[in-house]
Amino acid sequence: MILQALTKLYEDLAEQGKIAREGWNAVKISYLLEIDEDGTLLGFIPQFKEIISGKKTQSVPMEKILPAAVKRSSGIASNFLWDNSAYMLGIDGKGKPERAKECFEACKGFHRELLDGIDTAAARAILNFFDGWEPALAAEHPLIVENLNELYKGGNVTFYVNGRLAAEDAEIKAAWQKYYDSSDGERMQCLVTGKDDVIVPTHPAIKGVADAQSSGAALVSFNASAFCSYGKEQNYNAPVGKYAAFAYTSALNYLLSDKENVHRIGDTTVVCWAEGAEEQYNGLTNMWMFGDDNNTGLSDADLYAAVKRITEGKYCNELKIDPKRPYYVLGIAPNAARLSVSFFLRNEFGSFIRNVNEHYERMEIVKSKFDKFDTLPIWAMLNETVNPKSQDKKPSSVLAKSTARAIFAGTAYPAALLNGAMLRIRAERNITRGRAAIIKAYYLKNTNKGCPKEVLTVSLNEQSTNIPYTLGRLFAYYEKVQKEVNPEINATIVDKYYISAMSTPARTFKLLNGLYQSHLRKLYRLNKDRARWFDMEVGKLKDVFDETYPIKHTSQEQCSFDLGYYHQKQWFYTKKEYR
Repeated sequence: MILQALTKLYEDLAEQGKIAREGWNAVKISYLLEIDEDGTLLGFIPQFKEIISGKKTQSVPMEKILPAAVKRSSGIASNFLWDNSAYMLGIDGKGKPERAKECFEACKGFHRELLDGIDTAAARAILNFFDGWEPALAAEHPLIVENLNELYKGGNVTFYVNGRLAAEDAEIKAAWQKYYDSSDGERMQCLVTGKDDVIVPTHPAIKGVADAQSSGAALVSFNASAFCSYGKEQNYNAPVGKYAAFAYTSALNYLLSDKENVHRIGDTTVVCWAEGAEEQYNGLTNMWMFGDDNNTGLSDADLYAAVKRITEGKYCNELKIDPKRPYYVLGIAPNAARLSVSFFLRNEFGSFIRNVNEHYERMEIVKSKFDKFDTLPIWAMLNETVNPKSQDKKPSSVLAKSTARAIFAGTAYPAALLNGAMLRIRAERNITRGRAAIIKAYYLKNTNKGCPKEVLTVSLNEQSTNIPYTLGRLFAYYEKVQKEVNPEINATIVDKYYISAMSTPARTFKLLNGLYQSHLRKLYRLNKDRARWFDMEVGKLKDVFDETYPIKHTSQEQCSFDLGYYHQKQWFYTKKEYR
């Protein structure tokens, strides 16, 4: 299913001219090797562009559509019409002059094989160049001397004749295509297209997946006998034709090369696309699903209205988005020399947006004015489960994958998400907005009577009679009174008693009640009216449970306690007279 969807994406992109056809690739070129019809080297034309990477401006090679690269590791094999300086010029930049000479001869022979019999200016120029070029004297050529340092770095060069790339010559293009299409190999039915094709033993590498090998990794690979059967080796165990292998890898590399549309969730790299390869779908996805800035051109109010129509299954004229359009979300993670699929989801675009929108609605909770996000993006929510003192600041790989899958598919949240948030609350004695939101969202989706709907509100529910929730509110009052009389205190009751109050209230609140009375007497001496108000409010809370404290709270009841504490604290912050 994944390979079929990516192959269809390749065909859509190729139809729109956004991606090279089979046998051709976008290649990074540092210099154009300008030659005349006699094969004389006329110059090097730099092909660099300036890009901003972080705070730095870098010069990077430009991309040209050229014949596809050959597969080589330690062996010698030349590309057609382009390659590094060792192959194209015989220049040795690695202290291996004999190997550079062999590379040049291989390149010369390959071009002679494909271009003999073609009588065009570009073909004649290339053959004359190879016949007349002396690799041993290359480093002494005036034009080479000027660019030697750059050529030593290994940048690619390609032929440039009469003001255009040699790869644009119609007869040369036809010669390459004939060569590319005539490759030998075992033919059988391709599992992706269903058509008879030459089966490729290895597939092109996928580049751009975070933390994977920079040279590229395989999405489909068989390289151990344990994975093979019936005497089949390599990818003959799952036969994919040459066309499909090129198509799906080209499409995936295209997606991964567009950094604006690539996102990270834990160790997983996520790419999305709409059937038909229309860009406006990804623009809305980046903002609504991953928290990017609003660059739709609509005001926030108009955008929310547009999203509402999409979630209702109505066509959006402003963004030209059809909610019925099939949409794909693919998450891939590094796995040694391979890539592993974290999740692959297919649904109508409107369904994806609706699922994410419902997640954000469940996550909505009162926040302070210092909070950066109106709604927490998925990555920010997952970061709430990470130990801030750990060296690795990424959330658990398993947690990130299962949570993202649940949000996009609209299914129940994994228990690991709640456990991760509760673990950080216990370790840090700190209930952040994100952790409180996780508790609220988790039990709204994964219902449990221990954490009922009456406590799963956006802000304080003063009418709730849930005992754990009320005890959480009471603890917040005790903390507030303590800070009123000891504003500079280093260790508060939260630091000392929060965990025990949350889990074993009967034992802990007997002690807390005594501390509260002591703090309240001090507050009476400082501000009698304020002390009376606190005592009255505390009395109202105690009336809810008639001062009968539960011996122990279940894990669900502890979450109710946390929400009561969080809601009450935020209420203090938002009411000026009680700050």
